[in-house]
Amino acid sequence: MEIDINEKNNDKASSGSDNNIISVRVIISCPTGDYKKKFRNQFPRDQMDLFLVSARVFDWMTCPLCGELLNCNFEFNI
Repeated sequence: MEIDINEKNNDKASSGSDNNIISVRVIISCPTGDYKKKFRNQFPRDQMDLFLVSARVFDWMTCPLCGELLNCNFEFNI
């Protein structure tokens, strides 16, 4: 199915920019309780694929103190 580029741009311009922003807070912690960090970021909905790549990297992080895989919790404000 073809999409008219002008229609797509008009839809983006007519909708508020706040509706297209997703806020994410990531809490990374060690299961042993030695390590805990929090990160916050905002990104537009059309760049969701970039967020998914970042989430996969977070998923494989290990604790710098004990070497255990870190727990990764995502909190979204859509």
